[in-house]
Amino acid sequence: RAILFTPQGRPVSSAAFPFAQHYPNPGWVEHDPEDLLSTSVRALRGAVEQAGVPPESIAAMGITNQRETTLRWEREGGRAVCPAVVWQCRRTAPIIQRLREDGLAPMVTQRTGLVPDAYFSASKITWLLDEAGLRGRAEAGELRFGTVDSFLVSQLVEGAPHVTDATNASRTMLFSLKDQRWDPDLLAAFRVPEALLPEVRDTSGYVGMLKKDILGAEIPVTALAGDQHAALFGQGCYAPGGVKNTYGTGCFMLMNTGDAPVQATGGLLSTMAWRIGGKAVFALEGSVFTAGAAIQWLRDGLGIISSAAETEALAAQVADTGGVHFVPAFTGLGAPHWDMYARGTFTGLTRGTDRRHLCRAALEAIAFQSDDLLRLMESVSGMPPRALRADGGATENALLMQAQADISGIRVIRPLVRESTALGAARLAGLAVGFPVGEDTACDTAREGDTAFEPNITDEQRAAMRAGWARAVDAALHWAKDAAGR
Repeated sequence: RAILFTPQGRPVSSAAFPFAQHYPNPGWVEHDPEDLLSTSVRALRGAVEQAGVPPESIAAMGITNQRETTLRWEREGGRAVCPAVVWQCRRTAPIIQRLREDGLAPMVTQRTGLVPDAYFSASKITWLLDEAGLRGRAEAGELRFGTVDSFLVSQLVEGAPHVTDATNASRTMLFSLKDQRWDPDLLAAFRVPEALLPEVRDTSGYVGMLKKDILGAEIPVTALAGDQHAALFGQGCYAPGGVKNTYGTGCFMLMNTGDAPVQATGGLLSTMAWRIGGKAVFALEGSVFTAGAAIQWLRDGLGIISSAAETEALAAQVADTGGVHFVPAFTGLGAPHWDMYARGTFTGLTRGTDRRHLCRAALEAIAFQSDDLLRLMESVSGMPPRALRADGGATENALLMQAQADISGIRVIRPLVRESTALGAARLAGLAVGFPVGEDTACDTAREGDTAFEPNITDEQRAAMRAGWARAVDAALHWAKDAAGR
């Protein structure tokens, strides 16, 4: 997807093109690097053509990407030598298991802020070196590794610089948050040659010039950022305590924790927020595994709605859930429970329960899970959140946004521009060429066109709702483990 913004942050045009995911074996997920490149170029051209502006009038360009996906290409010529191993891919789980058995997990967490998992890039690099037979070429200096931002830069920017930014580097499981460099002990643990890795740049800063043949003009590329970090910046969470939550199939919540990393607990991750002018800013990150996917299940699994949008109207027909709670733990529960044996559960059903109550319970479940994350972040960081800024497709549902404000007891702000990730990349790019990004107060203040949802229930009502949710979660925890008798 490519979006063209005005200096004031308003979208002018956009273009997007899908590309295929490939599943060559159970648990494996791959992309064709050529698909990543060709659809990116088509999107760039489509957005500029749709806007009808001369490409030389574009001041700067930023790139934001899904993180952790791992690519390998030739130093000379830039040809990809294998499919991209996507962040969801689980093929490298045995490498992580061996790391844990060797007692290296505490070092990984202490230095990177991450919990060792196949999700991150390091084990993917090791697998490609050993299982895909690329170690010899890598050690001879013939290959380069990178996440999607690095690969696109190598293909789109004059001179093919081999770079990434601090946010993407922080998701590899090879980058020291404290030292802001590739960690030699982690490189040794994963047997990764440092020469294979890109130079780590600031999130906002000059990268190079877009090749002229792509749009007909050279354009400065001045920002690289992982998608969740870009969304945090796009939402204006520039000061410590600023929080954004992206409501999609799952939820991603990030809190700005300032100029020092916070030691994360309870399943949270400590990560980069961004690095600008050499100054590192850090964040806490947590995930809700099942959010919008729960609504999809009501539609596709139960068949009680025909579209996701229908849930708002149905849920609004009842004053509450009638005592029903839905814990959508289809694949376990993340922070703060972190139970892979939890399973989806409805509690409190009566003969009076109908689909309206189930819809409302499903929407409230998204808000309850997000509230669990928000309160854990406040506890770990010691920073009361200033407001919760919301983006993602599910924010269209006003009842969900109001439920979040009520359950969390905090102002929830839904921005006018919902593409916070793209806006963040644009703002980071603009910052590098002199465009202001706004005030720190933007995080808890509704800008023109934003919608603010204020809590409108009492503390006693909120406590009762949270207590009911906690009882429902207790019923869902350990379900698969207990059922198996283990």
